[in-house]
Amino acid sequence: MTSDLDIARAAKKRPIQEIGARLGLEAEDLIPYGHDKAKLSTETLTRLEGRATGRLILVTAINPTPAGEGKTTTTVGLGDGLQAIGKKAAICIREASLGPNFGMKGGAAGGGFAQVVPMESMNLHFTGDFHAITAAHNLLAAMIDNHIHWGNALDIDLRRVVWRRVLDVNDRALRDVVTGLGGPQNGFPRQGGFDITVASEIMACLCLAESLEDLQARLGAMIVAYRSDRSPVLARDLQADGAMTVLLKDALLPNLVQTLEHTPAFVHGGPFANIAHGCNSVIATRAALRLADYVVTEAGFGADLGAEKFFDIKCRKAGLHPDCVVLVATVRALKMNGGVARADLGAEDVAAVTAGCANLGRHIENLKGFGVPVVVAINHFAGDTEAELAAVRDFVATQGAEAFLCRHWAEGSAGITALAERVAQIADSGTASFAPLYPDDLPLWDKIETVARRIYRAAEVQADPKIHAQLKEWEAQGHGALPVCMAKTQYSFSTDPTKLGAPEGHVVPVREVRLSAGAGFVVAICGDIMTMPGLPRVPAANSIGLNSAGEIEGLF
Repeated sequence: MTSDLDIARAAKKRPIQEIGARLGLEAEDLIPYGHDKAKLSTETLTRLEGRATGRLILVTAINPTPAGEGKTTTTVGLGDGLQAIGKKAAICIREASLGPNFGMKGGAAGGGFAQVVPMESMNLHFTGDFHAITAAHNLLAAMIDNHIHWGNALDIDLRRVVWRRVLDVNDRALRDVVTGLGGPQNGFPRQGGFDITVASEIMACLCLAESLEDLQARLGAMIVAYRSDRSPVLARDLQADGAMTVLLKDALLPNLVQTLEHTPAFVHGGPFANIAHGCNSVIATRAALRLADYVVTEAGFGADLGAEKFFDIKCRKAGLHPDCVVLVATVRALKMNGGVARADLGAEDVAAVTAGCANLGRHIENLKGFGVPVVVAINHFAGDTEAELAAVRDFVATQGAEAFLCRHWAEGSAGITALAERVAQIADSGTASFAPLYPDDLPLWDKIETVARRIYRAAEVQADPKIHAQLKEWEAQGHGALPVCMAKTQYSFSTDPTKLGAPEGHVVPVREVRLSAGAGFVVAICGDIMTMPGLPRVPAANSIGLNSAGEIEGLF
């Protein structure tokens, strides 16, 4: 079978200026990065301000399984489908992290005949945005230790430095480290650690910033440590915000590329939805909405994580009003949720599909709770049987929604036309009445409980009294109106990744809370989720290399 990489490599890409012209952009509006990718210039972004905006469509999915769901593939396919039926469309997705690329998940460019190209570049270094974020983050870390070394005029308590370092590679050995060993010339020893770059607050600041000035203000407001009297030390107290902004000046500009069918694609930012807010940048989404009539975007992992954060963080912060939600499911993934082992997914099992639909139904109900119309995309696999597909359609109908069989992986836009037509119709109808899950003035702990009870269906949320006290302290400092960003396993509604389907009545343990004052949310770390992932027993990196022609092999 032809691989995603083979399909992408055979693509007949058009010059990026031609892709920009589809959106009404002139050549001077773009900053080219080679022939097939570019950034929008600052002047272009400024000129677009105040324009009328198009319709916003979110693509999300059921909880991810090893069987695959195809959320990004469907996002790309739907954008192509809208273009194929005569709509002026664009897609907005996140950039790929090297962590999952060389770990176990693979890339983030879609698949089959519904891909963004250049696939190899996008899944590797792309335009260098992640490297800039990594450099800015670690510059701040270095400036903290340097300040302490040269006298510590800010009275930073070495036990209360909360700013960790980052790296865009999965490396469990760096989760907890001690720095500054080797004598006075190497600074003061203290315990620290690394997160993956996508979990950096700087990544969140970049994705939620509205301008370069707003970005610097957010960077300056980040809390990096506490003094002995427990008062916070900000990045601007170290005079680090200016230098970090300089490093991020180009990274803040959205990247423009194309799909295999030449639909404009904005690929920008990359926070994970299990440990961060999981959406592409506000700047990219707003630019796309001002240039296209229909914008298809995605939110990471399942709807319990990515979609909830899209609504409660991104839309709340940026004033976005989504018009339609597409919920992606596959027969294979539903069978896994129904108890079928991965090795047995090839056999027809209507009963397992029906049982697994409980997961799908939970997501439909949750999404409707935000006031946005929901349609289901059944991402087709070759082994799906008519009886299994009928079981999904019948179930979705009982939930008051519609399901569309989509063959975009194999057929491109021709395989998703029916969904594209229905989504455009719903988006144009103006029936969405979006509202976030909770109000701004709800106490922070109550916000955490609201998400856990209403989205995860938890019976109880548990936390040490110190966590409750910390949340109260942040409220007293003026941070009580912030939304919460739940960090938990993506594989289950619960914090136990083995509990598939639609578990309820479980306990959500909150083991830590972190204030992201610059990004503008409070992170609640639940269960055993890690902000620095580890590599699997057999990482994808084992199979990636160059062939005799110097071409990349093994990237997916």
